[in-house]
Amino acid sequence: MHITTDKTALDVALIHDFLSTTSPWAQGIPLETVQRSIEHSLCFGGFIDGRQIAFARVVTDRATFAYLMDVFVLPDYRGRGYSRSLIESVQNHPELQNIRRFLLVSSSARGLYEKFGFRSPVKPEAFMEIHRPDIYR
Repeated sequence: MHITTDKTALDVALIHDFLSTTSPWAQGIPLETVQRSIEHSLCFGGFIDGRQIAFARVVTDRATFAYLMDVFVLPDYRGRGYSRSLIESVQNHPELQNIRRFLLVSSSARGLYEKFGFRSPVKPEAFMEIHRPDIYR
């Protein structure tokens, strides 16, 4: 799999389709919202034979904080190590070195992320959020 951070290479229609119809976390997300999120994030696209099959994006200040989100591999390509390659590319990106706090939220792939050093928060009581799970409906 070839992985790039070139946003012009991304298949935004494919990303939007997956997020809005298949992902459990962004059901119904508008195309304009996906476009804006890509514009303001460090994005990683995974490609096989010129076709995008994977995606991840990182919201970051590129100095102290990063939040990994919208990670997916298309269902037909799962179980082949592509998600591992994608996360390795994220962690090895030069602008994400020495990040003090690198967060993610995952309910289904914890085992994968734990292999890369992600753990439950040391002080979960210190984390707060405003969560609007039905905002796109």
